[in-house]
Amino acid sequence: MSTRTAARQYWVAIRAMLIFTAVLGIGYTAAITGIGQLALSANANGSLTEVDGETVGSTLIGQSFTDADGAALPEWFQSRPSAAGDGYDGAASSGSNYGPENEDLIAAITDRQMAIVELEGVEPAEIPADALTASASGLDPHISPAYARLQVERVAEARDLPVATVSDLVESEIQSPDLGFLGEATVNVLELNIALAELKG
Repeated sequence: MSTRTAARQYWVAIRAMLIFTAVLGIGYTAAITGIGQLALSANANGSLTEVDGETVGSTLIGQSFTDADGAALPEWFQSRPSAAGDGYDGAASSGSNYGPENEDLIAAITDRQMAIVELEGVEPAEIPADALTASASGLDPHISPAYARLQVERVAEARDLPVATVSDLVESEIQSPDLGFLGEATVNVLELNIALAELKG
């Protein structure tokens, strides 16, 4: 191959790289970002939720409603347990990856079960699975309707609200499965607690 032919091929390759970089690396990214901002701006920006002008969380990422020592605050609905870092750490998203016979997992589930029995005043058999186990991501913002209903009496008492009022609030916050059949019904804990804060006790 002559030097002239090689130079021509290199120049074609360089031009192709520059064009594809501009089209796919810059143009495509800008187009998708623009579509996201126009069509789904809330989701594209993290689904952040504000109360009185202050960001209180994201409806896509779970968070704890506990005191500095990790004890559940009785006036709030509690989230699903998290195995992500120290809990709900977006930089360490993961489950425990323990198998069902792992001693550490069994101990963690037992501890959570006893804590809920004491907090809610219920029998162990009444506690739904999502109250005892972390999700695969450790960031799940949802709980099952069963777990939300389990917490109604405790929250109502802590806030001096009628049980029926808090129960009706939970029912109104239940989100149906996607398209009516994909997945399970869920309750977004942050959205539920924001609505709860608006009730007057």
